[in-house]
Amino acid sequence: MNKARSNILSNSLFKICFMNNIIVLYAAYLLITIIVTIWVARTLFRNGKLFLVDIFHGNKDLAEAVNNLLLVGFYLINIGYAVYTLQVVAEVNSVRAVIEILSLKIGAIILILGCMHFLNMFIFFRLRKRALIEKRNHELGY
Repeated sequence: MNKARSNILSNSLFKICFMNNIIVLYAAYLLITIIVTIWVARTLFRNGKLFLVDIFHGNKDLAEAVNNLLLVGFYLINIGYAVYTLQVVAEVNSVRAVIEILSLKIGAIILILGCMHFLNMFIFFRLRKRALIEKRNHELGY
């Protein structure tokens, strides 16, 4: 009877430790993801203004409005993806498992942020190139 109680207690402690690891993993993942997303978004927002003003031929109001919409979309996509991929199906029964799973999840988010950054840059440069061609054609009377 004593051994059965010991096994129940041991299993209960394991479940509590397992749950604590999951909670720590979730909290760290969301915290790091949100901080990195905010940092990247602010950097893109601050530096993207100049491109947008140029693309919209000096129309600062339109450039600011588009920049704000891009910022909201960026937050929605990245934080939405982070929450969507929050679930962990592997057993997280050690600090090592927490670190390994966290590194995979954060690595995926950082790669996605990098891809979105380069996609934004590509789009901005294409739009800027088009705006410069239109400006040159307008100046030449085409």
